[in-house]
Amino acid sequence: MFEIILFSPQIPPNTGNIIRLSANCGSRLHLVRPLGFDLDEKACRRAGLDYHALGDVSVHDDLDTCLAGIGAPRVFAITTKGQGTVFDTAFRPGDAFLFGSETAGLPDTVHARFDKAARLRLPMRPGNRSLNLANAVSIVIYEAWRQSDFAGASPI
Repeated sequence: MFEIILFSPQIPPNTGNIIRLSANCGSRLHLVRPLGFDLDEKACRRAGLDYHALGDVSVHDDLDTCLAGIGAPRVFAITTKGQGTVFDTAFRPGDAFLFGSETAGLPDTVHARFDKAARLRLPMRPGNRSLNLANAVSIVIYEAWRQSDFAGASPI
């Protein structure tokens, strides 16, 4: 449905939770090195318990290799420096969402690769730090999936 890209994730439980999210929403998860942990790390396994096998997770050596591999027609950088919000943008299946690391966000060199219209943010109150990575990914993916009428979701 959607592509989730984590650029240099650092905290194993966040990635584990995002593995679980991606499995439940039918999204593919892409991790771009360097990773701040080993995927076999206990905290990552525990958070993604039983979902790792259900999820579609790939690890890429760099962002260029990742983007070439997924071939997504549209990639959105989710950043506190975005002009528009994820709630003002129309998404479609196959779109990719790029998130920075928990400790540093996306580097300026990565920001520069994206047109202003492709840099999106989540609304927040002024003066606050950014949201937890797993929470931010959840909000974005569920908004994109909502716009697709939750295609592929289980019937009630």
